[in-house]
Amino acid sequence: MRAWTIDHSAPDHLALAEHPDPEPGPGQALIEVAAFSLNYGEAVGVVPHGENGTVPGWDAAGVVVRAAADGSGPAVGTRVVTLGPGGAWAELRAVDTDWIGTLPEGVDLGEASTLPVAAGSALRGLRRLGPILGRRVLVTGAGSGVGRYTLQLAARGGAHVIALTTDPAKEETLRALGAHEVVVADRGASGGAWLVERLSDGPVHGVIDMVGGAIRVAAYRTVAPGGTLIAMGHSSGAAETFPHGDFAGPLGHDRAITSFFLLHDGAGIGADLTWLAGLLASGGLDAGVGWRGPWTGGAEALAALAEGKVPGKAVLDLPSAT
Repeated sequence: MRAWTIDHSAPDHLALAEHPDPEPGPGQALIEVAAFSLNYGEAVGVVPHGENGTVPGWDAAGVVVRAAADGSGPAVGTRVVTLGPGGAWAELRAVDTDWIGTLPEGVDLGEASTLPVAAGSALRGLRRLGPILGRRVLVTGAGSGVGRYTLQLAARGGAHVIALTTDPAKEETLRALGAHEVVVADRGASGGAWLVERLSDGPVHGVIDMVGGAIRVAAYRTVAPGGTLIAMGHSSGAAETFPHGDFAGPLGHDRAITSFFLLHDGAGIGADLTWLAGLLASGGLDAGVGWRGPWTGGAEALAALAEGKVPGKAVLDLPSAT
């Protein structure tokens, strides 16, 4: 098969080359990949620092061409969306059946490929906040792939959703995705008080943070007692320095910060992906594809994603797309 492999001798750390076909284990199905989506973490972490010769990629959609030998998972011919720690950027992919979601008829495979990391992280992150019906939820990095799905799912769950972005041009889009309020952050903002001052209606029950750095520090200050900030990304690349007193009782007791990474919490994700695909099919979710092209443009798309030039998700289609 052909696949994108990590090649640190290449300018983009990638090469499109022949690679051995994957050999599925007993609990894995073999998928003919029709489309895959890219993630920021792959662009800035996996590809520059991965092992030479490996096939990267977390998200892919396609068709089952060999069912799992142990009888688990979907049958041959089933259209599916898949998640895994690697192997998505190839013509064929072997995937644990527990990490495979089935797709309704009519769902675009490229749009479906955006679901695993972005929508899966949004869904499971929001669950970690606990009940959100009637509660205030802040989403930082709201224009990212994960952020866009978080806005939609939080609004569907009955939350009052506040979107934080550094780009005022995104306000209309973020409101259309479910944000009840949009706060525009100054790119050079520092310290912890400025965001509290902009949330005139008081603290929030939970935060889903994709940015880190000064934004994470400010967002933590907005959390009410009993609330949680979930650190789900770190697109700023900046360190967090919390002012003295941020963890003291007078500022608000019983507040939590926790981290989340979907690939370490993937058990049963197949059922979640099936549910999310149903929402996508019914028009209940917007995939937010901001860049789409043939898979031969993988290096170009990855660079655009790393540089923040892709609004939403980047999708690559294979020529055998079903």
